[in-house]
Order: sequence, then C-alpha cells, then structure tokens
Amino acid sequence: MEYAVGLILGLAVSGFAAASGFDRDRAFYPTVLIVIASYYSLFAVMGASGNSTLEIEIAVGLVFSVFALLGFKKSMWLTAAGLAGHGFFDFFLHPTLVTNPGMPVWWPGFCGTIDIVVGGWLASQLYLARKTIRREEPSP
Repeated sequence: MEYAVGLILGLAVSGFAAASGFDRDRAFYPTVLIVIASYYSLFAVMGASGNSTLEIEIAVGLVFSVFALLGFKKSMWLTAAGLAGHGFFDFFLHPTLVTNPGMPVWWPGFCGTIDIVVGGWLASQLYLARKTIRREEPSP
C-alpha cells in the first residue's frame, strides 16, 4: 500500500508543480530534495534515538543536501540523481546503515517510491527540454 500511495503522491506533486508553474523556479526540486533528506533526522529526534542515530541521519541528509545545492548551482541533473538516489537509499541502504526507532515501518517504501517518481519526472523534463532546445538551434 505504501508503494501505491507513494506513486500517486509522487505523480501528484510532480504534476501539480508542472501545472502550477512551481517547477519553473530552479529552486523547486532542490528544495524538495533537502526537505525529503531531512525527514530521517526528524524521525531520529521523535524516536528519542541515541546521538549516533541522529548523527548518521544528519550526515546522510547533508550528502543529499549537497546534491541539491550542486544541482541548483551547476546542473539540475544532479538534483534528479539526488532524488532518485535517495529512493535507492530508502530501499536498500538505510535499513543496513542505521536503526531509527522513530521511523514508521512503511516509510522507506513510501518515501523511496516518491523519490524515484519525482526524480524520474525531473529527469524526463530535463531530457525533453534538452531535445526541444536542440531542435530549435539553427543548423550550421
């Protein structure tokens, strides 16, 4: 069920961002990535986890925040990679790196699905925009 809800919400967020024009602002998807990356730290605090859990969650969140910053400054492809990479992290790496008692058991599947959907949406939009620009360039 968490996968279906993640899929629907991922498509809804991406579709709403496109329809409303929010995604025209270069900061939109990097901000989404930073917010997504911060939730595990929130769960560590909510679960009264030890300092080591919170420190690991903050460190991992900072890695994804760097992807967001570099994506904003250099190439939005890095933001798309960061979003999809966070989904990969949710599914495969988080369970082996840290035990976070504040995290709901359904969260990795839910968040990982949203991350991959939104990252894939951004990548598809970047690809389509690139193709459109190439078509509009005058031929030599």
